[in-house]
Amino acid sequence: MHKPRVRVADRLVGNGESVFVIAEIGINHNGSLELARKLIDGAVLAGCDAVKFQKRTPELCVPRDQWDIERDTPWGRMTYIDYRHRIEFGIKEYDAVDRHCRERGILWFASCWDEQSVDFMEQFDPPCYKAASASLTDTGLILKMKLTGRPLILSTGMSTLEEIDHAVDVLGRDKLLVAHSTSSYPCPPGELNLSMIRTLEGRFPDCPIGYSGHEVGLAPTWAAVSLGATFVERHITLDRSMWGSDQAASVEVGGFMRLVSNIRDIEKSLGDGVKRVYETELKARERLRRTAGITARK
Repeated sequence: MHKPRVRVADRLVGNGESVFVIAEIGINHNGSLELARKLIDGAVLAGCDAVKFQKRTPELCVPRDQWDIERDTPWGRMTYIDYRHRIEFGIKEYDAVDRHCRERGILWFASCWDEQSVDFMEQFDPPCYKAASASLTDTGLILKMKLTGRPLILSTGMSTLEEIDHAVDVLGRDKLLVAHSTSSYPCPPGELNLSMIRTLEGRFPDCPIGYSGHEVGLAPTWAAVSLGATFVERHITLDRSMWGSDQAASVEVGGFMRLVSNIRDIEKSLGDGVKRVYETELKARERLRRTAGITARK
């Protein structure tokens, strides 16, 4: 059987490999480097393979007519463009993130929301990029990430099959990973549609297929692994009640520890589908089959 794999740094991601677990920090750091470090440490404690951030150039990503809209924030009332700058990391913060991740032995990368952000991230030699679901139809941006030569994870929330097919055609399947996702925060169980994992496997047999989840709880992510997801991504937070649009759909560190631990148990328990009699069964087999034979003769 063909087993598509993509190398991300020193890891192979794909069928037959250990599930690649990504803790999405995103903007849950709320512009705080101290909080970002704690989230990285939480991901390491949980046994994640990588953490992911989001990188934006606010003037390019915020529509001009929204710049001056005022909103209340934990730092006082400010315009939306000022707020976006307040929570955006720059070179100083990402230098510190890079050092911290290297010291902790965990990979890190980012979803880039504009082409200028790709140029910014290139200086950190990331192991891969992630195209957010919102960017799937932004051909210039997804090509910019792909043309770096690095692996690209393509998230497919809020997209039709036709849009997904077009994006894959544009990108080509080399070093491409495709993530099933539903872009609701948090996502109700009835809209998770996890069977799409198998649909995507059939549609793109040359690409590792994974899952990016925004639901409350852990069971659907475990189900995604059972259905064949070769990588999974969930948002991580220190406290789901914190300020921020993604916090409620995130997993706290204790939950992430359970998430990863049970993923490892699931991948062990799935096996290879080849029926065998295990050594641990032999004593029971000898005893119980003998008992069954005596019962049958009576």
